[in-house]
Parts: sequence; structure tokens; C-alpha cells
Amino acid sequence: MTAEPLVSVEQIAEHLGVTRDSIYRWIDRKNLPAHRVGRLWKFKISEVDDWVREGGADEHRGRD
Repeated sequence: MTAEPLVSVEQIAEHLGVTRDSIYRWIDRKNLPAHRVGRLWKFKISEVDDWVREGGADEHRGRD
């Protein structure tokens, strides 16, 4: 079984149809699942999709 590749902030923003700024804000305020690799944030698409399905991107959730 092959490990799921990690994608960049730009790639996950495009996948979700939002800006890079939204991704950074969601990491900070809404616990978007992200992995720190050195100075960069990386993401597993399956984890982010699960987070969205569970309501993680809901505007009324978190400290927004």
C-alpha cells in the first residue's frame, strides 16, 4: 500500500476553492488538519476532506 502524498497550501486551497489566506486562517482558528514539514504546511487530501464533511469549515464553528 502506498502512503498518501502530502500536498502544498496552494494545492489544498485550489482543491477547496478558497484562498491561501483562508487555509492559514483555518489552520490557526479551525484546526484544519495540517502537517508541518520544516517551515512549510503540508496536507493529506483525505484528512482535509474528512474535516470538511465533519463541518470543520462551517462559518459558525471556531473563533472566526
